[in-house]
Amino acid sequence: MSHRPFLVPEKTCWRIERAERMSIILDGADYFRAVKHAMLAARHTIMMIGWDFDTRIEFEPEGATLEGPNALGPFMKWMADHRENVDLYMLKWDLGALQALGRGMVPMALRPIRGADNFHFKFDTEHPAGSAHHSKIIVIDDRVAFCGGIDVTAGRWDTSDHLDDQPHRRMPGDDTPSKPWHDVTTAVSGPLAAALGDLARQRWLRATGTELTPPEATDSDPWPDLEPTLSDLPVAIARTYPDHNEHPEVREIEALYLAAIAGARRSLYIESQYLASPVLSRAIATRLAEADGPEVVLVLPETSEGWLRQKAMDGARKKMLRYLWANDPHDRFRAYYPVTAGGASIYVHAKVLIMDDRLLRIGSSNLNNRSMGFDTECDVAVDAADCPDPEATSRTFAALRAGLVAEHLGATQARFEDLAGEHGLIGAIERLAGPGKSLRAFDRAEVSDDDSVIAENEFADPEGVEGGLASRLAEGLRDMLGKAQS
Repeated sequence: MSHRPFLVPEKTCWRIERAERMSIILDGADYFRAVKHAMLAARHTIMMIGWDFDTRIEFEPEGATLEGPNALGPFMKWMADHRENVDLYMLKWDLGALQALGRGMVPMALRPIRGADNFHFKFDTEHPAGSAHHSKIIVIDDRVAFCGGIDVTAGRWDTSDHLDDQPHRRMPGDDTPSKPWHDVTTAVSGPLAAALGDLARQRWLRATGTELTPPEATDSDPWPDLEPTLSDLPVAIARTYPDHNEHPEVREIEALYLAAIAGARRSLYIESQYLASPVLSRAIATRLAEADGPEVVLVLPETSEGWLRQKAMDGARKKMLRYLWANDPHDRFRAYYPVTAGGASIYVHAKVLIMDDRLLRIGSSNLNNRSMGFDTECDVAVDAADCPDPEATSRTFAALRAGLVAEHLGATQARFEDLAGEHGLIGAIERLAGPGKSLRAFDRAEVSDDDSVIAENEFADPEGVEGGLASRLAEGLRDMLGKAQS
């Protein structure tokens, strides 16, 4: 295995720290339970930094087995009452509160829990107008942290079966069935968790002006009931920060994407909610043009959520897909969306990149402009070449990719691995794809031009802080929330 460096502090990442354990968590059912399990073991601090939190969601909708209330809001109140020595911090993107109101949730700032001395809640308004705090981080005692793509909010809970008839997959408040939802995140322990704690405290300082000290060292282990995927390995943290209030722009995530695309030898497997970045699309097209370049497989949702996102993000995706198809002379590019056994679309919210069997990246960033320089994002990444046992780590990455694709195809991992070994990534997918639970290729004939002005995507997916109309609209929305915390 060559040792071309992919994870370079101050270039493609912020810091590289050791993870004692790292678990890759597929889909919300396992994640929600693991989060509650870890929080119950907290001794000093719980920090929740995210795009959205819905206090009505249940950790275990199939039936509670863990101590304390099952819904997030009552559980946080119970924790504040029963863990008086634990400080609980929750930082929520301010414009996300408007979306919460639209779903029928009263903002956390107005709930009785706000009166608890050890519960600290803030709306985060310290970002450029229209920008989102999109990262999803939870840190317990600086000993265990979660970082990835899953928000602790409505509509995220699902099992990896993604059943058509799933009675526990419901929106809170009115029991409206929610769509099948695919997502990925990580749980980590050790110095890497402490580094994510530092990142969370930086975010809190920016948002509130209050500097928090790290928690006291403890011999407790809040690791949840998860089997580690990897152990004792270096893991990088990569960020996106917009230029705002004397804080310089950070584009580590974009640099890491570009390094991974340029460095791929055999395959790039990417799951993303959006495909809208011309910079990344051009980089992929350059590799597709090479006679011996890699196979590139993208797994995306069939459509985005909501009218505005569909017009803006799906319109941009159509342009990117047409561009990539037009620049694929060797037929090595495929874009798919997953469906259930009954043919319903499974919404892809995961943000995963696996380059060859060498590089793994999981986080909050998508293949869109916002994630490269306008929103606040956080990803974690592992280079197998830097690990104590590179070959074992590479096998783990290959197994993870096979497991993800097999889940989408409704196939066994062993069957997929056998076919991939003989026919390659795309060849295996095309031999296993079919009726029922599967991956469906985007139809080139249906990916037609969208002449909407919104589809030019500067409205919802600006490349930087000079976002134009999106910024002006967001200023007005933020004014509406200005007194929500008082």
